[in-house]
Amino acid sequence: MLQTRRGLPPLVTSAIFRGVLRSSSFRRSPTTGLFIGLIITLAAILAYTSYIAFQIAGLRQLQHNLVDRNRKNSLQLLRIQNDLNSIALAMRDMLDNEEPYPLTAWSAQFQRARTDLTDALRLEEQVALAHRTPEQRQYLASSLTQFWDAVDRMFALAQQGKESEARSQIRVSLQARQAAIGTAVARLLVQNNESEEQAAAQITAIYDGVQRQVYLFLAATLIGIALTSLFLIRWNRQLFARLEALSDQRSELAQKLISMQESTLSHISRELHDEFGQILTAVGAMLGRAGKHVQQDSSLRSDLREVQEIVQSTLNNVRSLSQALHPVILDEAGLEKTIEWYIPTMERQTGIVISYEKSGEAFKVNGTEAIHIYRVLQEGLNNIARHAGTRQAWVRLRFLDRAIELEIEDHGRGMMTQSAKPAKGIGLVAMRERAELLGGSLDFLRPREGGTLIILRVPKERTDSHGG
Repeated sequence: MLQTRRGLPPLVTSAIFRGVLRSSSFRRSPTTGLFIGLIITLAAILAYTSYIAFQIAGLRQLQHNLVDRNRKNSLQLLRIQNDLNSIALAMRDMLDNEEPYPLTAWSAQFQRARTDLTDALRLEEQVALAHRTPEQRQYLASSLTQFWDAVDRMFALAQQGKESEARSQIRVSLQARQAAIGTAVARLLVQNNESEEQAAAQITAIYDGVQRQVYLFLAATLIGIALTSLFLIRWNRQLFARLEALSDQRSELAQKLISMQESTLSHISRELHDEFGQILTAVGAMLGRAGKHVQQDSSLRSDLREVQEIVQSTLNNVRSLSQALHPVILDEAGLEKTIEWYIPTMERQTGIVISYEKSGEAFKVNGTEAIHIYRVLQEGLNNIARHAGTRQAWVRLRFLDRAIELEIEDHGRGMMTQSAKPAKGIGLVAMRERAELLGGSLDFLRPREGGTLIILRVPKERTDSHGG
């Protein structure tokens, strides 16, 4: 069956719209100034980002090299101090004459303290601050070594039964050495505390400097944004005012062109149906009457019958073409009956099985709006036949409280691209133009099963109007 190409008017409309845009006397574009401003802004952001990154890197290094190590070092010094206090308590108990135990009974306790002190001293040296002098590092280790040598001599005397000499060793040597080591550890803790206070002051200074720079940069940025925004607002107001006027002109032109198209198609349809159809009907009748006056076995009778069949076939094609251009049933019976007639016709022509579903309480749809809805359905099914590569489709007509909704669905390739957007074409442009003229919406979706789902939604008040 011969098909017509609908959509030329929207294409003409777009061409005219572009021509009007080109002919409009817009002033010079602000692109150059905005581009220069963008470069300056990006350069300022890059410079400020580099400054902040440098400050943060310094702050991170300060925290890692000083604060964190200082905290870990202080923990180990406290551990050493705690072990020294335990040893001091043990030595006090050893000097207590009321204790019934020999001095060798404290050997295991001193050994545990020695093991813990050795481990604490090793960890303390690993996290010791860089500014600590070699003498300070060496003093604590050598003092502990001398202390444990004295402890070993004291327990050796105790094992030889020389309890009084061993206690004298504790009073004269061990307690003094333990106190000296404790004093050294206390000095190191004080030094760590002073270093921590200095680091806190440096961190505060860094934060203050960064905060000032943030405020300055924020103020400069806000000023730049405000100036640029004011300029763009002024420019956009002028631009959108002109675009609004052009959009109104385009919409009016599109409506007139589509109306003219439908009027032309309707006129051609009536001419084909009434004039040409009547002529072919008359020719067929005349051929039938002529055949009756020819002998039954004459070859002329067979020729007349063949010509009559050709005329009848041509008449059927003319009627089909007339219905395709403008279905008369749309004016006589309305949108619902037209869809019910068109879907079986489309099935016969294309071989596609179309499932049709109607729901809701039907209401009358004005002739102008009805033809737009019908054309959207026609274009949607034609696209399925041409592009979807499937033999099944679904059409749903819903009469809602405040709108009428038409759905056209297929599960084939449809007309959706890989980016889930409908492909561009004259037919799709025409569908969008008609949806806009109806004051409705046209959505192209991808169903879960694949393919395309077209949803046309038209407000009910538009279907009751009498547009031209």
